[in-house]
Amino acid sequence: MSQRPQQRIVIVGGGTAGWMTAAALGHFLDDGFTVELVESDAIGTIGVGEATIPHINVFNKALGIDEKAFMRATHATYKLGIAFDGWLHPGHSYIHAFGDVGRDVGLCAFQHFWSRAMRLGFAKETGAYTLNTIAARAGRMHDGAPLTAQTVPAMPHAFHFDAGLYAAFLRAHAEARGVKRTEGTIADVRRDGLTGDVSVLRLADGREIAGDLFIDCSGQRGLLIGEALGGAYEDWRRWLPCDRAMAVQSPRLADLVPYTRAIAHPVGWQWRIPLQHRTGNGRVYCSDFISDDAVHDELISSLEGGAITAPRPIRFTTGRRREAWKANVIAIGLSSGFLEPLESTSIHLIQTGIARLLKFLPAGPVAQVTRDAFNAQFAFEMERIRDFIILHYWANRREESFWQACRAVDLPDSLRAKIDLFAASGQIFREGEELFSEVGWFQVMAAQGIIPAASHAMAEAIPEADLRDYLELISALYSREVGQYPSHADYIARHCAAPMAQKVMA
Repeated sequence: MSQRPQQRIVIVGGGTAGWMTAAALGHFLDDGFTVELVESDAIGTIGVGEATIPHINVFNKALGIDEKAFMRATHATYKLGIAFDGWLHPGHSYIHAFGDVGRDVGLCAFQHFWSRAMRLGFAKETGAYTLNTIAARAGRMHDGAPLTAQTVPAMPHAFHFDAGLYAAFLRAHAEARGVKRTEGTIADVRRDGLTGDVSVLRLADGREIAGDLFIDCSGQRGLLIGEALGGAYEDWRRWLPCDRAMAVQSPRLADLVPYTRAIAHPVGWQWRIPLQHRTGNGRVYCSDFISDDAVHDELISSLEGGAITAPRPIRFTTGRRREAWKANVIAIGLSSGFLEPLESTSIHLIQTGIARLLKFLPAGPVAQVTRDAFNAQFAFEMERIRDFIILHYWANRREESFWQACRAVDLPDSLRAKIDLFAASGQIFREGEELFSEVGWFQVMAAQGIIPAASHAMAEAIPEADLRDYLELISALYSREVGQYPSHADYIARHCAAPMAQKVMA
């Protein structure tokens, strides 16, 4: 049998996107490929997100990474969901939690029983029937089989971690599996005169790196996909007007909560992410409504314990590349598009970009129909996440001009259809492989004031007294389960405290 020639894969840029890609390629590809990552220590990275969603567990397990070792290395804490404070109106709060809400009955989803009880006046907020929300509010954590009853569901979790430490952790994993790291600044990108493909990267010191397939992990700059290939960018600011962020670190919080906080402000919102050794903070805002200086001062004044780093401004344009795969370049991470971190999707989008790369990885020349299929899947994923984020901004009752402007936008047809269907009937249909499930859409729409006008016939047929007992039983069962759990801080100290954070955790 004849051996195929080795394919040279070159990754441009390190950071979270670059080293996640390198670790995955080094782990899954055989000797028919070489993988080289080019990065410069002189060029900083945004360090996308310190908060994740449960899908990160799939990535880490696929690479054979031990969860507790990963948590110690990255100073990670557990995450059970996201608390949205003030998004409906000031003083209102809810948690978009991972996992199930309530319990379905046969083919009838829980939201139908809940919405009927809401119209009858005795339903509690959805979090009262959600194991993750009850545990998050109580500051408790457990990973494993239920402690009180087998009818209690699993409690899925994600993590908060230091993105820089995660990149370093994955770099060691990748290099141990043959990935070559080259330090240097790219001065020029050469293209094949016949095909238009990228052929060679020339570094500032004159070295040249040739490749067959190039992965652009250069961040928002889009060194290859944008600057070299001129890939078009689709601007979504008409729906999501925020175009600035400012990030800063502060000391570790005394109350180590197992959830991210997204705190609404008169213009935009603020994140708060608890790690073992520090807290990540930041503001996302629209420069048409507030100045950078005003945000800087408000952000600093909101910190518990003061700042331990200088606030770092970030400019962005929400949207996506029209083609994430163009010629022989595949954009992964921020080079492919930007969605603000409201639902912690940045690292997940890196992960799904890598999965698509591995699924479509060519063994030779690439047909345009292959690129088209890759790009269609990328576009669908980005647009459905975009819709979910727009929902948070649109479904508000705040009085400030920024929030009024968010309510006044013409919604994408895909989002309008979801809202109208739920409002009329309580029905939610997940399309294809879109990220957010029916339960996720239910939690956000219900918590932000969209209550169905009708329920499924099966939910309407249950006697009112039985419906009341059914809801109260779920809430009591989950509360009893959470009461057996240790505190989040104690659980981390017992199982996965980082060495330098152990004194702080004590």
